[in-house]
Amino acid sequence: MEALAAQVLGSTYFFILFIFGSGFAWALMPMVAEAETSGQAQQVRRVTRMAIWIAMVYGVLTLPALLSAEGVLGALGQGPALAEGAGLYLAIAGWSIFPALMVMVLKSYLSALERTQIVLWATLAAVAVNAALNYVLIFGHFGAPEMGLAGSAWASLAAQLASMVVIVAYAIRAVPEHELFVRFWRADWEALWRVFRLGWPIGITNIAEVGLFSAASLMMGWLGTVPLAAHGIALQLSSMTFMLHVGLSNVATIRSGRSLGAGDLAELRTGASTVIFLSLVFVVLTVITFLTIPNLLIGLFLAPDDPDRAAVIVIGVTLMAAAALFQAADSAQVMALGLLRGVQDTRVPMIIATIAYWGVGAPMAYVLAFVVGWEGVGVWLGLAAGLAVAGGFMMLRFWRQSLPRLERAA
Repeated sequence: MEALAAQVLGSTYFFILFIFGSGFAWALMPMVAEAETSGQAQQVRRVTRMAIWIAMVYGVLTLPALLSAEGVLGALGQGPALAEGAGLYLAIAGWSIFPALMVMVLKSYLSALERTQIVLWATLAAVAVNAALNYVLIFGHFGAPEMGLAGSAWASLAAQLASMVVIVAYAIRAVPEHELFVRFWRADWEALWRVFRLGWPIGITNIAEVGLFSAASLMMGWLGTVPLAAHGIALQLSSMTFMLHVGLSNVATIRSGRSLGAGDLAELRTGASTVIFLSLVFVVLTVITFLTIPNLLIGLFLAPDDPDRAAVIVIGVTLMAAAALFQAADSAQVMALGLLRGVQDTRVPMIIATIAYWGVGAPMAYVLAFVVGWEGVGVWLGLAAGLAVAGGFMMLRFWRQSLPRLERAA
């Protein structure tokens, strides 16, 4: 159990650093979509190369923090055994920041070119490789040494490297006209600055959102082990359904970028309305599911003989009702973010998100949970409020400012 906790702690530490760097990869998506549609193959090559440059430089800058994680986590109050275990894990897995960011950049590049099947298969293959190597290296199967936590770290690194090799090989073979790695060492400062300028606000937005959910988990931990377990299950279920909206948000980014590149703002409006409608359909289906069969869904995560099963289900059912409202708010904000990124509007959305998450969401979660006394439901309603404010203002930003500004400039 201690090894598992250390792995979770190390993975969380890695994810926080990784998610900021991913902002530069996500910035690439609308830029490639616009350039490809407008017939600027050279611009596609320029921005993609420089996105890789930025990702690798970011990896170099963050690697010391990953390799010295034991000291950092110890200073943040983690127990010595947990900090040591997480440090051991990241001493190996920390090196995967390079292939992981490379994969993110090339996934954005290929998605913008509407080559999404390879993105899906590479992701599934990486998951399969990771799971298989975990089984072999952690427990020492098939003649391999029993490596425990270190085995899990090596499995993660190997899976990321394998995914990178597949994605790079595909990009070189399937889109040879872009010549991504020909004279790769040549700097293109104008393109680099464009990617950086668009990407850093996305990274800040990512950190603000991840931090909000981490704060929510911390608050649930203050309420006790059982509420935290129920929260974890409800969050897992919400995250699974939320992936549909993330996919649609990426579609919104790509289609908006391509419409922008083609100069077809009518198509941009139509495409935006379509993806929002599809997201709403998924929201309705999710709300119905969460409200009608919460016991069944929560029970899937609990052993039949777990002594806390009944208590977790009781709390979880109330959280699932709050999660239904949460889904609507979360889908609105992620769709708005996708649309705004598609028209390369990231700075103001960053400000809106940060204020909404930390000026509204986190304080309201605390007040509703501990001052009003609604406990876990209060935490979730506070989250929903912050996300709803972010989604509302960002939707207004897209429909009332960003899109009309583009139409006036056309």
